[in-house]
Amino acid sequence: MRHDIEFDAEGVTLRGWFYEAEGVDGPAPCVVMAHGWSATRRIYLDRFAEVFAAAGLCVLLWDNRGFGDSDTAPGKPRHEIDPWEQVRDYQHGISYAQNRSEVDPEWIGVWGSSFSGGHAFVVAAIDQRVKAVCGQAPFVSGRDTYANLARVNNLVIDPRLLAADRRARAAGEPPAMIPVIGTDPGQVTGIPTPDAHEFFTEARGGMAPEWHNEVTLRSLELMRGYEPGLYLPLITPTPLLMIVASHDGLTGGNLAASAFATAAEPKQAVFVPGGHFAAYTGPGFEIASAAARDWFVRHLA
Repeated sequence: MRHDIEFDAEGVTLRGWFYEAEGVDGPAPCVVMAHGWSATRRIYLDRFAEVFAAAGLCVLLWDNRGFGDSDTAPGKPRHEIDPWEQVRDYQHGISYAQNRSEVDPEWIGVWGSSFSGGHAFVVAAIDQRVKAVCGQAPFVSGRDTYANLARVNNLVIDPRLLAADRRARAAGEPPAMIPVIGTDPGQVTGIPTPDAHEFFTEARGGMAPEWHNEVTLRSLELMRGYEPGLYLPLITPTPLLMIVASHDGLTGGNLAASAFATAAEPKQAVFVPGGHFAAYTGPGFEIASAAARDWFVRHLA
């Protein structure tokens, strides 16, 4: 069963879904999960949640603050992506899940994909309530990903733009906004890769009409300063699963594989053939969802 839920994240209401574990009498382990950079929960997350719930796991997932059905903090703009706010929201989600009668509060897993894959690693490293973690096509380095995106877009983002936006916001002006995706190589976009354009265009046209093609310019600056891969060595002894897209040109499959080597046991890596978005559909989804399901069942159930 899936329920519409909302919970408080220190003054911000986050909204999403809670899935009851199937075939379980009494409280069950729970997987806590959210989507990546600008994406909303209707973009394929229900498919993963259904796989986990069918295996006897509760699932909590929500829209990130400022996106989809979730609210925005007072004084903050919508569609701003602050990684550390999203990390803390994972922790608020864990607390909410632990307080539900359907959940065994001692057995919590965290799952993330792309940008939130990095969040899952950070949360697993800093929050001892987490007993297993899975990061899918994970974002591991802001500096390296930022450099990759600048090359893909054939445009180095002028840091003076970021500085001017900060000064303008400090003077009371609205934040500068940029599109998440676009086809103009001369325009600054959040995710300037062709596969991202295809992914989000298809999602908005069907499953997620609530998705908006905009983020604040400052989201790029906040992304550049975020280095979740540094937390990988700190996750042990929590079991770590990393699902890597073998030809990921966005967050970098090579970056993820190199970062995985820094993590201590227990850990496992699973490779999905294809690019960054391959794990959401088709054979890639079958591989990624089954690997995550089996990992959580093994270490939580």
